[in-house]
Amino acid sequence: MLIIFILIICGNSFVVYIICIHRSLHEPMYILIAALLMNSVFISTTIYPKLLIDFLSVKQVISYPFCVFQAFIHYSFGGSEFLLLTAMSFDRYVSICKPLRYPTLMRITTIRIVLVSSWLLPACELAGSALLATRLKPCKFILNGRVNCDFYSIAKLTCGNRTDIQVYGALMIINLIFLPLFFIIFTYTRILIITFRSSKTLRNKAVQTCLPHLLTLINLSMLSGFEVIKIGSV
Repeated sequence: MLIIFILIICGNSFVVYIICIHRSLHEPMYILIAALLMNSVFISTTIYPKLLIDFLSVKQVISYPFCVFQAFIHYSFGGSEFLLLTAMSFDRYVSICKPLRYPTLMRITTIRIVLVSSWLLPACELAGSALLATRLKPCKFILNGRVNCDFYSIAKLTCGNRTDIQVYGALMIINLIFLPLFFIIFTYTRILIITFRSSKTLRNKAVQTCLPHLLTLINLSMLSGFEVIKIGSV
């Protein structure tokens, strides 16, 4: 477990370092890849250290405030992952389908705004869930079979009316997962239609640049779907 965490940190950090030191890689696509790798590092730091401590401990203990904080951090970076993938899909769409407008639409200033928004927007939205969770009083605090905390599990362990946090959580799932996912599907559908009508060279370029992104998206979507199913079964 520790080895996996170290490999994730070192591997992702090394790729980001390579992108930073080579000016030829200071392009929107590579900048977004670096941001996605760093976001993966952030997500790993919310899971593996606590998981390693629990594994080495006789009794797994976590305080209620820290559990709320862990859920907030974990889902904030999870939402950022979808927004960064959305930005990457738009970058590929403009590059392949509207290449003449690419320098105008995908400026470095635009990328900076996208990066800041991708990290700030989920944090601001999920701050509402964290605030609602802190207002609830826990009747009991035992999380069985959970690797990390989530707001739905926390809400199930509290007394009083839980409707607000459950409705707000459902809206966050729609806003941070389903809406970006629909946009990504739309952009790749457009890419598929245009490349199907174009030359073989353009189709090969589309496959080479889009396949890694699609594999990452499929992996993240499966993990998110599994998490939603687990939350729904609580």
